Amino acid sequence: MTVIASKCPDYKVTVVDISEEKIKAWNSSNLPIFEPGLLERVLKARGKNLFFSAEIDRCIDEADIIFVAVNTPTKTFGEGAGKAIDLQFIEQTARRIKENAKSKKIVVEKSTISVRAAETMASILHAGNNSVQFEILSNPEFMAEGTGIRDLENPDRVLIGSRNTPSGLAARDVLMDIYLHWVPEERLITTNLWSSELSKLATNAFLAQRVSSINTIAAICEVTEADVTEVSRAVGMDSRIGSKFLNAGPGFGGSCFRKDILNMVYLCEHYQLNKIAAFWEQVVSFNDYQMESYVKRILQAMFNTLVGKKLAIFGFAFKPDTGDTRDAPAIYICKRLLEEKACLKITDPHALDNAMKDLQGMKGVDFIEDPYRAVEGAHGIALITEWASYKKLDYQKIFDAMEKPAFIFDGRNHLDHKALYEIGFNVYPVGKSALKHL
Repeated sequence: MTVIASKCPDYKVTVVDISEEKIKAWNSSNLPIFEPGLLERVLKARGKNLFFSAEIDRCIDEADIIFVAVNTPTKTFGEGAGKAIDLQFIEQTARRIKENAKSKKIVVEKSTISVRAAETMASILHAGNNSVQFEILSNPEFMAEGTGIRDLENPDRVLIGSRNTPSGLAARDVLMDIYLHWVPEERLITTNLWSSELSKLATNAFLAQRVSSINTIAAICEVTEADVTEVSRAVGMDSRIGSKFLNAGPGFGGSCFRKDILNMVYLCEHYQLNKIAAFWEQVVSFNDYQMESYVKRILQAMFNTLVGKKLAIFGFAFKPDTGDTRDAPAIYICKRLLEEKACLKITDPHALDNAMKDLQGMKGVDFIEDPYRAVEGAHGIALITEWASYKKLDYQKIFDAMEKPAFIFDGRNHLDHKALYEIGFNVYPVGKSALKHL
C-alpha cells in the first residue's frame, strides 16, 4: 500500500488493522516491521495520501477498492489440520465488509489462499438481502522480504484474476489502471480467478522445491568431496534452469513456503491426487531433514556432545534484510541445540525481539546485539542467516575471544572459508568438505 500511495498520488490509501498498537507504530518513526527503503517511503507519503487507521468500519464504507491482506495460517485443528489453510480470518473480514459496505466495492484478495476461496468470500458478501454489488479479484503478491520495495517497484509481473463477466472485467481494468501508473503493460498478466489463486501456491512450491533440490545435492557433495557452490554455478548457467534459489543452506523458512506447499498437498488429497500430494509433501520432509542434518553436523564435529558448550548463533531471521522469523530454520535448530544442552548466544541485527518470543521460556539462551560479545568464550559459531554485516567482522578478533579448538558452521556458505581456516578455525560449510586442524 505504501508503494501504491507513492506511485499513485491521486489515490487515497488507508491501511487498517484491528491492532491499535500496530497502527500507532505505523504512525510513528518506529515501524512494526523492518524492510529496506520502507521507512523513507512511509514518511514521504504518510499524511498526504497514505493513512493508517484503526477505524475499520468507517474506512470500509468510504473505500471503493478493498485489499484483503489478513493472515492465512495453516490450520492447527479439525479437518485438514497441519495442511489446509485456515480461512477464518478471510471469512471474518468478508462478514465485516458486508456489514459496513453501503455502496459497490471491488474486493481484492491479497492474502495467499486456497484455490476457489473467492467463492467462499462471494457467498458471504452476497448472502441474504444484501443489495450491494461486490466484485472479487485475485491479485497475489510475489515480492520477497528483504527486497520487497524493489520487487514492488520493478515487478517481474503483476497477476490479476477476475471473473470473465462484464462486471468482472471492468473491475479488473480498474485495478490494472492503478498498476499502469508505474508497471509496463506487458508485465500485467490477466487470468481467471482460479488460475490466479493457484499461481501463487504453485510459485512458492516451485521455489521451495529448488531449495530442497539443491540441498539434496549438497548432501551428496559432502560425502563425495564435490563442492556444491561449483555444482550450483554449473547447473545455474543452464538457461533452462537459471541460477536463483540454488544456494545450499540449512533449509527454507518464512511465512509462505511450508504453508503453501502443505496447502497444495491438502488440495491434491482433496481431489484424490495422492501421488502428486506425496511428491509435494516430500519437499517439506526434506527441508525438515536438512535442518536436522545441520544440527547433527555440529554435534558430530564437536566430539558428539554439546553439554555445557557455548555456541554463538549468527542470525535468527529466516533471511537477511528482514526481522521476520516465521518458520525460520533458526527456531528448529536452536531448539534442537538446546535439547543437546548447549548454551546459546543469539545475535541478529533486526530479529532479536522476535527470537525472544520464539524461544520464550527456554533455558540456556541469551540474546546479544553485539556479535563480538556473543562469541566471548564460545566453542563454536553457527551462521544461520547470511547478513552482509557478518562478512565484515574481524574474525581474528573473534577467534582470539573463543575457546579452542574453535569451530564455525557456515550454514549459508557466506564467509571466506580459506581465510577462516588460516586464522585457526575448524570450518564446516554446507555441501563442501570441512577444513579442519583436528
